[in-house]
Amino acid sequence: MDKMIDSILDNMEKVIVGKRGVLEKILVALLNDGHVLIEDVPGVGKTQIVATLAGSVKGIFHRIQFTPDVMPSDIMGFSMFNPATRLFEYKEGTAMCNFLLADEINRASSKTQSSLLEIMEEFQVSIDGKTYPLPRPFMVLATQNPIESYGTYVLPEAQMDRFFLRLSIGYPTGQQEKLILDRFESGSPLTELKAVADLEVLIELQKKARTVSVQDCLKEYIISLVEATRAHQDIVLGVSPRGSLSLLKASKAWAFIRGREFVLPDDIQEMAVPVLAHRLILGTGAKIRNVNAEDMIREVLTKVRVPAF
Repeated sequence: MDKMIDSILDNMEKVIVGKRGVLEKILVALLNDGHVLIEDVPGVGKTQIVATLAGSVKGIFHRIQFTPDVMPSDIMGFSMFNPATRLFEYKEGTAMCNFLLADEINRASSKTQSSLLEIMEEFQVSIDGKTYPLPRPFMVLATQNPIESYGTYVLPEAQMDRFFLRLSIGYPTGQQEKLILDRFESGSPLTELKAVADLEVLIELQKKARTVSVQDCLKEYIISLVEATRAHQDIVLGVSPRGSLSLLKASKAWAFIRGREFVLPDDIQEMAVPVLAHRLILGTGAKIRNVNAEDMIREVLTKVRVPAF
């Protein structure tokens, strides 16, 4: 593992207890300028993870609580007339940062959710015919509660496809929860967290991750996996080409975090569920069998032949 990656993860674990695997996968997305959708119940540390990541790399962190009355201008910004200069001036929205936490994203209206499409794909905002680039690196980390449905809006498929990964944090074990109680009893350790890297270092890590090599047979393996989702009788909408490219990039970043300069089939299999599952729309047959998207990807993994080296 790259020493700087290890330092960032160790630093984040000063605040986040027992979730090394989740932190590693968030770094996989970050190394690829990808966005993350975190689906989990309240209180398991979603906001803490984002704030800890930003604090570890000297990034600008903005949080917006999505509600039905949040407007696109709250995110993207707006133009305001300045009487002194008699010119319209751009007033920044919450998206002008390195790490944007879109809390409970499914509680915003469809119009507000759609304002994120350009931000997530083009890394820019367009206001009154002018384009304003976002700081780099930039990533959206959105959260939603999978249990509650009252007062929520379903995310459109186009937006789901723009999330590089979908993750779940999960409850801690009893021992981990005891450590959380001890660590947070007298205050949050986040207030004393010090950065161990900066944004320039992070950009260099992104460049290194892109140099990881992938053999053609593994690219064909990825293609076979996504084609299997498109041909499956219980899947209405299979994985898009954006999904196959995301799986390739995620596998390279996972290999890089593991300290390798080449991708193995294990890397692809490790990243397949978080990268691909949220891009599927299941048919009636899967719902009758009580099979979710994650189970469907695991089923595909068992049926597609793994290339031999």
